[in-house]
Amino acid sequence: MNIALPPVIADWFASRDWSPRQHQLEVLASHRSGASQLLIAPTGAGKTLAGFLPSLVDLADGGFDGLHTLYISPLKALAVDVQRNLSTPIAEMGLPIRVEARSGDTSAAKRARQRTRPPQILLTTPEQLALLISHPQAELMFASLRRVVLDELHALVTNKRGELLALGLARLANLAPELRITALSATVARPDLLRDWIATPLPDRPTELLRMSGGAPPELTILQTEERLPWAGHSGRYAHRELYNIIQQHKTTLLFVNTRSQAEMLFQGLWDINEDMLPIALHHGSLSVEQRRKVEAAMASGQLKAVVCTSTLDLGIDWGDVDLVVQVGAPKGSSRMLQRIGRANHRLDDPSKALLVPSNRFEVLECEAAVEAVSEGHQDSEDPQPGGYDVLAQHILGMACAEPFQADDLYGEITRAWPYRGLAREKFDRVLDFVATGGYALRAYERYARLRQLPDGKWRIANPQVAQQYRLNIGTIVEEPMIRVRLVRSKEQKKGRTTGPIGAGGRVLGEMEEYFFSTLSLGDTFIFGGEIVAFEGMKDNEAFVSRAVARNPKIPSYMGGKFPLSTYLAERVRRLMDSPEDWHKLPDQVADWLRLQRDISVLPRRDSLLVETFPQGSHNFLVCYPFEGRLAHQTLGMLLTRRLERLRARPLGFVASEYALAVWGLGDLSALIRTGRLSLDDLFDEDMLGDDLESWLDESALMKRTFRNCAIIAGLIERRHPGKEKTGRQITMSSDLIYDVLYQHEPDHILIEATRHDAARGLLDIERLGHMLARIRTHIVHKPLPRISPLAVPVMLDIGKEPIFGEGRESAMTEAAEELLREAMGEVF
Repeated sequence: MNIALPPVIADWFASRDWSPRQHQLEVLASHRSGASQLLIAPTGAGKTLAGFLPSLVDLADGGFDGLHTLYISPLKALAVDVQRNLSTPIAEMGLPIRVEARSGDTSAAKRARQRTRPPQILLTTPEQLALLISHPQAELMFASLRRVVLDELHALVTNKRGELLALGLARLANLAPELRITALSATVARPDLLRDWIATPLPDRPTELLRMSGGAPPELTILQTEERLPWAGHSGRYAHRELYNIIQQHKTTLLFVNTRSQAEMLFQGLWDINEDMLPIALHHGSLSVEQRRKVEAAMASGQLKAVVCTSTLDLGIDWGDVDLVVQVGAPKGSSRMLQRIGRANHRLDDPSKALLVPSNRFEVLECEAAVEAVSEGHQDSEDPQPGGYDVLAQHILGMACAEPFQADDLYGEITRAWPYRGLAREKFDRVLDFVATGGYALRAYERYARLRQLPDGKWRIANPQVAQQYRLNIGTIVEEPMIRVRLVRSKEQKKGRTTGPIGAGGRVLGEMEEYFFSTLSLGDTFIFGGEIVAFEGMKDNEAFVSRAVARNPKIPSYMGGKFPLSTYLAERVRRLMDSPEDWHKLPDQVADWLRLQRDISVLPRRDSLLVETFPQGSHNFLVCYPFEGRLAHQTLGMLLTRRLERLRARPLGFVASEYALAVWGLGDLSALIRTGRLSLDDLFDEDMLGDDLESWLDESALMKRTFRNCAIIAGLIERRHPGKEKTGRQITMSSDLIYDVLYQHEPDHILIEATRHDAARGLLDIERLGHMLARIRTHIVHKPLPRISPLAVPVMLDIGKEPIFGEGRESAMTEAAEELLREAMGEVF
């Protein structure tokens, strides 16, 4: 494509023997035609330059005054990194362009100046955009805006941050009549859907879908090990020595895991065998910002041999020296794996290399499915969802903080945000009434009266404190209640263990979820930030710890950070198990396990559900293999046990894994099925998602926990006040009290409705469970057995296990697995 660049930009490319790539010029041509764009290109293909090239061209002559381009990233660190990478070529070309970043760390004076005298290019996050458009100066700031660049769009549109961003874009479309949007993404299953997402706020402007072609396909392999593969668990301990050797053989390795606790375990395991003192670092979201920035800076300067990380490094920061990505544990989705592979080797014509390290035998099947999916270039990223009422309530309040509004005008603007394009006017009015009064059950309380209606019909904030509180509590990320982890500074403080430390401690290591500390006693040791520390006590919102030496420290578990197995990979796992001709791809010990299952029981079929029943000890078990992920299985377990109770099958409990569900009780389930007193078709009927689900939700603590999050996002409960922050316990008590009032006096309150929607969509995975129940209707295979089956061994290991930490957990699990397998075979093993 022959598109003329301004001489100063063309000369800069030529001085480096570079030339713009085809897709970068296509974005520029599309921009010049007056269109918006969605660019799909792999990581390392120069998407960021493609996004900014039209801005550099527009601003090259220095004739533009005001904000021209707003860059929005899902990560604050990515915005800072892009600012650094963009400022260098701008300085080298001598372009008269100011580039600034804006985040929560930006000084108050600078943030105020940016609203009245903004730079030509501003780099920020969705939360900061929501703040900016809530100020009365928003129209002055954004009137000149020409472009919005949305980076890593796929990471935003599937959650509530994306809903808030979509509402912000709809407002920008009103404030900036010449606005065009450029969205950048690497891993998208349905590009047309994302194109519609960015086109909706600008209905009169064309939006083009651009794809980059070419580039070397990634190379993805699975670790071939001689070690015995674990039956269950997620530590990957068996592979630590092999991983250490692999790190030695490469320049720089990123080792991804799926949870923060796995990151801590892997990092500690590698350090225990780090005889050569290789520079290996740890990076996850609970570590302090300062610690994470140190790791990123050391990585960028080539000082590190490896980094153990979670999804905090899924996006953005480009490190050319990374020559291998390792995924420890199954990737859970092919799109996520492709995103992580893209962190290696940012040279478009050379393949990125990645290694999968399964943590247990079922994960071997999932890893093989992922390898096949990646080789075929298949994407399984999530689709954007309809918007939540809690996010809508936050946005309505923000718009009232900016200026008084007419309800008709705001409703029209909101329906130009993709997640709210189908919002019924009746729902909008109910959310508006909630923002204004708290709703019927709360309108008598002055504290919930946040809006007033003027004689001309416009709505405004009730008082200036409403705007102050709104800006302190903005955003949709609701963490579990967090406690700062601080090192004890002196020996004198350590002497006070029985009463807890007093006074200020040393440096902050990071944050941990509050509930974890309720499981500790004074003196207990645990791993955090790669160090072994001892719990010394708590004061206010801080836990004090000291460095310690311990043989088996605890590994903190975290409420967040777990990914569900994608529907696409689940289907591929079922297909692989149902295809013995493909088992040669699997390690011998896994293929032998499947053959043993085939001989003793039957194998799950791709299009059916295998249900096994057998006695074990003093209990009877029902084990099924939906392969639909832990969330869906947990919900299924809750509903099945309710039905079994009604049938007097005397269930005692259940346990769910990513792949299977086990229910146990006192009743003889095999006999009940054989005699017709228990029908599996009835037991697994889709109608369990009706009254059974509703009655369970009414009794469940899950609703209160979900309501707490919705209430915080909607502004009903405030996390922060000027000069202080509520503890997690205070927030929970407030939300529980309000929930009880609403549930009793106004059960159809808009926030109760939002809570039910969130519980069904996220924590319960109702939609996926419904698809599974529809798929298996009349396709349930029952296999009564005299004893446990080989395939049931992994999920049975999770029943009633004691919290064993460190090496003891691995050996205990191995011994238990071998004992169960001996029983399955009915002979000495």
